[in-house]
Amino acid sequence: MKVEINKDQTIESTFVEIHCREVTEEVSKLERYVRRYKSFLPATADGETVNVALDDVLYVESVDKRTYVYTENKVLMTDKRLYEFEDTLDKRDFFRCSKSTILNLGKVTKLKPEITRNILATLCNGETIVVSRRYATELKKLLGIER
Repeated sequence: MKVEINKDQTIESTFVEIHCREVTEEVSKLERYVRRYKSFLPATADGETVNVALDDVLYVESVDKRTYVYTENKVLMTDKRLYEFEDTLDKRDFFRCSKSTILNLGKVTKLKPEITRNILATLCNGETIVVSRRYATELKKLLGIER
């Protein structure tokens, strides 16, 4: 892959073009990354609304009718419902892994199947999230590990 940066004083804002022979999975992933580059989720911490970068989100969880956004060192609250996040987040990067959790697949370091047909997903911070058996088959297909 070749990367070029062209400075042009006549343009008013930065833009990215991708030139390719065909749109492969790698090209699609690059496009999603560029589109998400400055994407944020609004959340509340200590009474203040903050924007959490999508790349910082480990998972989003609904507990007792409240929705929480988890990062490596913060737990923030949001007014959005889980299904609203599911509708707006890229389904190749964020995966509904249980009735109450959406997982950032980019933060998963290890998957371990259990005898109950659940899957334990270990995140980059060492935390473990359960992928329920209802969603396990879909996750395997998404990751290309379906037998």
